[in-house]
Amino acid sequence: MNRLKILTPIFLMFFILSCGGTKDTTQTEVKYDLIPKDTLTKAEEGGYGFEDVAESMGFETYTYTEEDYKFLGDTKAKKGGHLKFTLSRFPATFRALGQYYNYTENYYIMNALCYQSLLGGHPVTLERTPGLASHWKISDDKMEFFFRINPDARWSDGQEVTADDVIASYDIRMDETILMPSTQVTYGKIERPEAISKYIIKVKSKNLNWRNMLYFGGMVILPEHYLKDLDGTAYLEEYNFKMLPGTGPYIIKDEDIVNQESYSLTRRDDWWGKNDRSSKYMYNFDRITINVVKDNQALEFEKMKKGESDLYEVTKPPMWVDETDFEAANMGWIQKKRIYSNSPAGTWGYGFNMRKWPFNDKRLRYAFSYLYDREKFNKEILYNEYTAINSLYSGSEYENPNNPKYDYNPEKAVELLKEAGYNSRNDKGYLVHDETGRVLSFTIEINKSSDYRVTPMQQILKEYGIDMQIKFIDRTTRWKNLMDRNFTIDFQAWGGLVYPNPESMFKSTLADQKNNNNMYGFKSERVDELLPIYDTEFDHDKRVKIIQEIDSIIVESRYSALGLSRQPPLRILFWNKFGYPDYMISKYGGRMEDILYHWWFDDEKAKKLENAMNSKTKLDVGGMDQTFWKDI
Repeated sequence: MNRLKILTPIFLMFFILSCGGTKDTTQTEVKYDLIPKDTLTKAEEGGYGFEDVAESMGFETYTYTEEDYKFLGDTKAKKGGHLKFTLSRFPATFRALGQYYNYTENYYIMNALCYQSLLGGHPVTLERTPGLASHWKISDDKMEFFFRINPDARWSDGQEVTADDVIASYDIRMDETILMPSTQVTYGKIERPEAISKYIIKVKSKNLNWRNMLYFGGMVILPEHYLKDLDGTAYLEEYNFKMLPGTGPYIIKDEDIVNQESYSLTRRDDWWGKNDRSSKYMYNFDRITINVVKDNQALEFEKMKKGESDLYEVTKPPMWVDETDFEAANMGWIQKKRIYSNSPAGTWGYGFNMRKWPFNDKRLRYAFSYLYDREKFNKEILYNEYTAINSLYSGSEYENPNNPKYDYNPEKAVELLKEAGYNSRNDKGYLVHDETGRVLSFTIEINKSSDYRVTPMQQILKEYGIDMQIKFIDRTTRWKNLMDRNFTIDFQAWGGLVYPNPESMFKSTLADQKNNNNMYGFKSERVDELLPIYDTEFDHDKRVKIIQEIDSIIVESRYSALGLSRQPPLRILFWNKFGYPDYMISKYGGRMEDILYHWWFDDEKAKKLENAMNSKTKLDVGGMDQTFWKDI
């Protein structure tokens, strides 16, 4: 993370040498008069000159070194170009918060590029760094936080960023009508912020919590001069598919949103942070266009091969191994890279709706888990690139080493099914409950791209008398069904976190509410007891022990039949016309969205590519494995 990247995407295109290949210099024009510098606010109140008095007032900041700048863009980077790529779903909303906003696209494209938070994080050490706030202070009892907003900061409509914007951003999050109850859980631990002056904001915790500074400092700030006329309901309705002004390097214009088809971001030439050394060589593309190809990975892949798309993330191991041997890749026109990072491993598996038959019976959840032949799937479908997981925090220090291993055990599964009352089958071979006569049949809704993983599981279940019907739906509908708890079982993947936050997914009070990530209906008195202890424990080693206990309780519940994961490399194909830093992607992000922040269009490479294609000559293929972060 850098001072501007508080959150993180994928891409789309048109024609190799004209879309991503053209040096499109489209930028936003200044359509307002910039408010002049505020020379009236005193330095002690956060105005200009604050740097001279900050230390005496107890404030601190982070001063970048030349070594730091190596990870904040590349000095060879140039502005310009039009990057295009595809995604498989259209966002359910373009809002920065509230109902349905918790898509990766919202976090890593819209929020990360159009908005900012008070603080950022160092891309290597994770230390606090400036964002909208240049300085910060923590009281000795760690109950109060102070932030000094940079008086240079401006909204995309030219207005100043002030303490009132921070207060309004808190207020809208605490409005229950935004229909995102986990947001109130997170920010409800903090009192309403207080404006000490135009640029200094004070925040007080209701209870001691080591994460309050992390979450409040990382909160996306929105403009008070818009929010003052909106409650949560109006915000949801009026800004579902349009953007509030932001403070980030890009904007999304209303006319650049084509519902269910595409949307584009335009780089702001008037961005207040464009000359700051920590961001000067980042955010380089003049325009970024995302076209939507719903649930058709083969078509996305073909668009990239034809030059209609600049790059493509290969998520399926079979495609990476069997389908990337084609002319453009072999000639070096398209680069094939497997990029390693230190991003936390996520989880894959089948999540159960424990409120609903049949998985309200724990024995059915266990039986399903015992029939999940992960070793076979990994070998036959995933080319042994994954490992079986038995923890929410697989491979990290937070994993409980004593968690039981739920390996393939059909005998145990049958035993549990019989114990649950399934002892006979109907004429179709499916199990029927002894007392109710109900057939053990349910539906799983998936995207077409998951079919190759789910269908083999369907066949195994059928062998043991379980009828799992597969229904194909688009990703947006699937996510809405999950948020509305309108599902029985879901094949899902979650990314890993540097700092575990089990509260947002497993707090009992969220189990019976919609629009939050406790889609499973998980409840545990012991986990609820441990969550506030975790919040108030400042000793890292003790926090690890707390998370390990939480991990064991959650895994034991079988809220999910945990599947396979890995320390994932990013597998990408891209046309050979881009420049990028030696590290290629960030240390802890490890996502394709990092390309939006760190890469640039390279005129010289684009000309060489065009000449090579015209003359049918080869370019340097280069090494496939990029291990920068593993090697330092």
